[in-house]
Amino acid sequence: MLVAFSVAPSGPPATGPVPANASVHDAVAAAVKVVRESGLPNQTDSMFTTIEGEWDEVMDVVRRATEAVGHYGERVSLVLKADIRPGYYGELTGKVERLEAALERREGK
Repeated sequence: MLVAFSVAPSGPPATGPVPANASVHDAVAAAVKVVRESGLPNQTDSMFTTIEGEWDEVMDVVRRATEAVGHYGERVSLVLKADIRPGYYGELTGKVERLEAALERREGK
Protein backbone atom coordinates (compact mmCIF):
# COMPACT_ATOMS: atom_id res chain seq x y z
CA MET A 1 0.00 0.00 0.00
CA LEU A 2 0.97 3.61 -0.49
CA VAL A 3 0.08 6.17 2.16
CA ALA A 4 0.55 9.89 1.59
CA PHE A 5 0.22 11.95 4.73
CA SER A 6 0.73 15.42 6.08
CA VAL A 7 0.94 16.16 9.77
CA ALA A 8 1.23 19.50 11.59
CA PRO A 9 0.96 20.76 15.17
CA SER A 10 -1.16 23.61 16.47
CA GLY A 11 -1.23 25.42 19.79
CA PRO A 12 1.40 25.30 22.50
CA PRO A 13 2.64 21.89 23.68
CA ALA A 14 0.28 20.24 26.17
CA THR A 15 3.17 19.65 28.56
CA GLY A 16 6.54 21.31 28.85
CA PRO A 17 7.93 24.36 27.09
CA VAL A 18 7.86 24.97 23.38
CA PRO A 19 11.15 23.67 21.94
CA ALA A 20 13.60 26.55 21.39
CA ASN A 21 12.74 28.47 18.21
CA ALA A 22 10.21 25.77 17.24
CA SER A 23 8.38 26.16 13.97
CA VAL A 24 6.18 23.96 11.82
CA HIS A 25 9.19 22.86 9.77
CA ASP A 26 10.88 21.61 12.95
CA ALA A 27 7.81 19.51 13.75
CA VAL A 28 7.61 18.20 10.19
CA ALA A 29 11.32 17.36 10.32
CA ALA A 30 10.66 15.27 13.44
CA ALA A 31 7.97 13.35 11.54
CA VAL A 32 10.12 12.85 8.44
CA LYS A 33 12.97 11.59 10.63
CA VAL A 34 10.67 8.85 11.96
CA VAL A 35 9.67 7.93 8.40
CA ARG A 36 13.24 7.79 7.11
CA GLU A 37 14.44 5.75 10.06
CA SER A 38 11.65 3.22 9.44
CA GLY A 39 13.50 1.78 6.47
CA LEU A 40 10.32 1.74 4.37
CA PRO A 41 10.45 3.21 0.87
CA ASN A 42 9.42 6.86 1.19
CA GLN A 43 9.38 10.19 -0.57
CA THR A 44 8.79 13.69 0.78
CA ASP A 45 7.68 16.67 -1.26
CA SER A 46 6.48 20.14 -0.31
CA MET A 47 3.03 18.91 0.71
CA PHE A 48 3.13 15.21 1.69
CA THR A 49 5.30 12.33 2.70
CA THR A 50 4.47 9.04 0.97
CA ILE A 51 5.38 5.64 2.44
CA GLU A 52 5.12 2.20 0.85
CA GLY A 53 4.69 -1.05 2.75
CA GLU A 54 2.24 -3.39 4.39
CA TRP A 55 -0.76 -1.97 6.28
CA ASP A 56 0.50 -2.56 9.83
CA GLU A 57 4.02 -1.30 9.23
CA VAL A 58 2.91 1.82 7.33
CA MET A 59 0.26 2.74 9.89
CA ASP A 60 2.76 2.23 12.71
CA VAL A 61 5.12 4.72 11.06
CA VAL A 62 2.29 7.23 10.55
CA ARG A 63 1.32 6.84 14.23
CA ARG A 64 4.91 7.36 15.43
CA ALA A 65 5.41 10.36 13.10
CA THR A 66 2.19 11.90 14.42
CA GLU A 67 3.34 11.34 18.00
CA ALA A 68 6.66 13.04 17.19
CA VAL A 69 4.79 16.11 15.94
CA GLY A 70 2.64 16.05 19.10
CA HIS A 71 5.63 17.30 21.08
CA TYR A 72 5.31 20.61 19.23
CA GLY A 73 1.66 21.40 19.98
CA GLU A 74 -1.33 20.42 22.08
CA ARG A 75 -3.17 19.40 18.94
CA VAL A 76 -2.11 17.59 15.76
CA SER A 77 -3.72 17.70 12.33
CA LEU A 78 -3.28 14.60 10.17
CA VAL A 79 -4.30 14.32 6.51
CA LEU A 80 -3.94 10.84 5.03
CA LYS A 81 -4.62 9.30 1.63
CA ALA A 82 -4.06 5.60 0.93
CA ASP A 83 -3.82 3.45 -2.19
CA ILE A 84 -4.47 -0.10 -1.00
CA ARG A 85 -3.51 -2.60 -3.69
CA PRO A 86 -2.42 -5.97 -2.24
CA GLY A 87 0.39 -7.74 -4.04
CA TYR A 88 1.88 -4.65 -5.69
CA TYR A 89 5.29 -3.33 -4.67
CA GLY A 90 7.56 -0.66 -6.05
CA GLU A 91 4.60 1.59 -6.78
CA LEU A 92 6.21 4.61 -5.10
CA THR A 93 8.32 5.02 -8.22
CA GLY A 94 6.44 2.70 -10.61
CA LYS A 95 3.38 4.93 -10.85
CA VAL A 96 5.52 7.94 -11.73
CA GLU A 97 7.52 5.96 -14.30
CA ARG A 98 4.29 4.84 -16.02
CA LEU A 99 3.02 8.42 -16.03
CA GLU A 100 6.23 9.73 -17.59
CA ALA A 101 6.10 6.99 -20.25
CA ALA A 102 2.50 7.92 -21.07
CA LEU A 103 3.47 11.58 -21.39
CA GLU A 104 6.33 10.69 -23.72
CA ARG A 105 3.97 8.64 -25.90
CA ARG A 106 1.54 11.57 -26.08
CA GLU A 107 4.35 13.91 -27.09
CA GLY A 108 5.53 11.45 -29.77
CA LYS A 109 8.98 10.88 -28.28
